[in-house]
Amino acid sequence: MSSVVPPSPALPTSGSFRGVFIALLLIASYSLSTGTFAKNTSTSTKNPTPKAKQPPNKLPAQGRPYALRDDAMQLADDIAARRDLDRDWVRKAVGEAQYLPLISKLMSPPAQGTVKNWRVYRSRFIDPVRINAGVAFWQAHRDALARAQAQYGVPPEIIVGIIGVETIYGQQVGNFRVIDALATLTFDFPNSHPRARERREYFQSELEQFLSLASRTGQDPLALRGSFAGAMGLPQFMPSSWSKYAIDFDGDGKVDLFNSPTDVIGSVANYFRAFNWQAGMPTHYTVTFDATRVNLDVLLAPDILPTFSVARFTALGAVLPEAALGHTGPLALVELQNSGGEPNYVAGTENFYAITRYNWSSYYAMAVIELGQAVAAAVRIKSPP
Repeated sequence: MSSVVPPSPALPTSGSFRGVFIALLLIASYSLSTGTFAKNTSTSTKNPTPKAKQPPNKLPAQGRPYALRDDAMQLADDIAARRDLDRDWVRKAVGEAQYLPLISKLMSPPAQGTVKNWRVYRSRFIDPVRINAGVAFWQAHRDALARAQAQYGVPPEIIVGIIGVETIYGQQVGNFRVIDALATLTFDFPNSHPRARERREYFQSELEQFLSLASRTGQDPLALRGSFAGAMGLPQFMPSSWSKYAIDFDGDGKVDLFNSPTDVIGSVANYFRAFNWQAGMPTHYTVTFDATRVNLDVLLAPDILPTFSVARFTALGAVLPEAALGHTGPLALVELQNSGGEPNYVAGTENFYAITRYNWSSYYAMAVIELGQAVAAAVRIKSPP
């Protein structure tokens, strides 16, 4: 989900439309397996947050086991030594991992000239299915959401937006064995990718983190399932992020991002606090331009990194609403392209940037924000104060 080796808990691919396209492709490709799971868990009002246990469904077609690869077995030995893990246990886990050609294919770089379209992207996430599921999630876990806001400063709509965009509140947590995904991306990351070496190193680190996590928590590394990139649970945390940011928010003595919505809520909030979420700060402001003096090249040069003071931002031709003129932190001009149409623009704050640390994409951040807003509005309608 990111354009560089990310701190992201979730999908570590490019911050473009490719991640969304791939996710939709996977959902369609495995509708026979994941569709049944989603259907069985999305309609209950008594238990609106489905248990995201590893579904006993058909796995994607598998290839050769990595036990046949000398480099894989050598890495298993190295991991065992570095992490002080049982050597035979690590060799068995890595050796029983299967090469999945589909994952290598999905990680191949997108075709040149792929055009971004915010309106299309938005329509994939802000829809009745996610909004209704979000309302049920919010109502079922209102107390945990309020506690997370009080403790970490992250409002419910942001947490709800993240979980909705990532997995529709647990309905689509992924059906790949995590060990297969991470092994494939460690040993068979596509060479055609412009940053193949960097990405292999990243996934090797995640494989090591995953094995350490499974050993520490007593979980079977061959049983856990997740996304094609190895992200897990309702919030789609990568193993390193699970180790760094996941917390026991329900107080039962363990961290469970598959089956404890309370742990998920606290962990997402904790993640944002680690990336400098500021309580009470808006995520963005509307922006228009003074056509006589706007300098888009300068305004867009820092990309999504908040860089400009309000004074500098407006001096470059950006026109902000009155509420934004008192903003004391830096701003970024965020451009959301619409294929050949006019782009959408917003003035992103440091909190907008914090959301992009979950997934390095401004499109993703806006989808999270707008889904959260839509769910919050529906909650107010159904449960007025």
